[in-house]
Amino acid sequence: MQTKVNISGSATITLGHQSTTIADIVAIARGAQVELSKEAIDGMKPVQQLLRAAISEGKPIYGLTTGVGDLYTVKLKPEDISKAQLNMLRSHASGMGEPLDAPSVRAIMATMIKALLQGHSGVSPELVATMAEMLNRGVTPWSPGKGSVGYLIATSHIGLVIFGEGKAWYRGELISGREAMERASIPVIAPGPREGHALISGTYEITGIGALAVHYAEELVAIADVAGAMSLEALKGNSRGYDARLQNMRMHPGQLVTASRLRALLDGSDVLAAHRDHRLQDALSLRCIPQVHGAVRDALAYCKDVLTIEVNSVTDNPVFVIEDGELIPLPGGNGHGAPTALALDVLAIAIAHVSTMSQARSDRLTNGHISELPPFLVGESGANSGFMIPPYAAAAIAGDNRSLASPSSVHTVTTCASQEDHISMGVSAAIKARTTADNLADILSIELICAAQGLDFHRPLRPGRGTGAAYDAIRGVVATRDEDRAMYPELHAVRQLIDDSTLHTVVERALKKDA
Repeated sequence: MQTKVNISGSATITLGHQSTTIADIVAIARGAQVELSKEAIDGMKPVQQLLRAAISEGKPIYGLTTGVGDLYTVKLKPEDISKAQLNMLRSHASGMGEPLDAPSVRAIMATMIKALLQGHSGVSPELVATMAEMLNRGVTPWSPGKGSVGYLIATSHIGLVIFGEGKAWYRGELISGREAMERASIPVIAPGPREGHALISGTYEITGIGALAVHYAEELVAIADVAGAMSLEALKGNSRGYDARLQNMRMHPGQLVTASRLRALLDGSDVLAAHRDHRLQDALSLRCIPQVHGAVRDALAYCKDVLTIEVNSVTDNPVFVIEDGELIPLPGGNGHGAPTALALDVLAIAIAHVSTMSQARSDRLTNGHISELPPFLVGESGANSGFMIPPYAAAAIAGDNRSLASPSSVHTVTTCASQEDHISMGVSAAIKARTTADNLADILSIELICAAQGLDFHRPLRPGRGTGAAYDAIRGVVATRDEDRAMYPELHAVRQLIDDSTLHTVVERALKKDA
């Protein structure tokens, strides 16, 4: 999981009315520059102008000329509106715990900008322009990670920095929000109508963090295929379970994709060819990779669809439309995070399945009683423990993922004096999903290093087209283990191959080369 940001002018993502992808949000989170569509900026102005007119006419508008939550019946004087917007951010910035990492905050800000650009929230173009400049110049608001039931918290901390309050990171230093803005030469603006409320009333926190989780999980399932295929070879497994004729009898899309990918990864394997009839049928953690990874791919497709819709939605409350020249406020419940919360709960469950299956294969690789490989994958065991302990670590981390798979969205409670009496807990679901993905990367690192060591015992036989590329990449950073030496640097080196996409790149290049 990438937690560092590289502010770069080499990549630019345009936000506006055109569709924005999860990959776009991830790119911004990792440091891409943001450009705002002129059409979208111009489209924001009519609603804002009519909104100001509505204020002068004293029309009741929730969160603008009234309080929020259970205070919706309290009317505000026109001269109190700007102060109320800033006070809203001050009071709602109530997060606790360790701060969110920079990619999370940037992803949240990207989803906020995208929604506000649709022109239905009544905020000024200057607000979104200021947020874009913060992203482009590396001003990252500080926000604690705990305390959100689905919205309000991180976005309030972000809002404070926009208006010169709160705290922010700038060039590696945590300083006051105002100082960060001044150092970055970004003018601090005063909040206009709705420019506190509109920042906090959408599902931006769930969507931003959730987009990071979905994107990373998608990358890791592809790595899990590689790890599983390498384990099959090391264990002299039977690839007949991946036969297209068998797979086509059960037409789940993810299963078909996974089986096809496994066949490509193992294509040309000398190891499998030499042991073609060695075993009639393998254990489920090997034989059922298409079925399990495939089910996870299908769950991911659902999650990706939900998050993509959410990225391109307006979840503010209220929103505004113009009909026959008249401003129409539309109060509603688009800020409820149920759709994304449910999807991200499913994602955590799906990741837990991949985690447990990988851990089972690591244990099988190191179990000399069933692997037909030296105990713990070291030639001279006894004096050397070899790979005895890494599967312990995988078991512990997989156990953590099973705990994290317990759904967050079912834990709804009553809040805000019963005005908000059903909440999504979607931010918890998003953070859990992202944590499980990070844990999965550790688990897969352990399987990959064990499988590479297992393949060493089959030399000079070569692995398959894709598995061979992965094996070579691993051996490029970790040597064969003939006797005990420090294990953790090598586990971390394999993890780095995942995090910097080296492993994914070399495997995909090998698959395309002879396709």
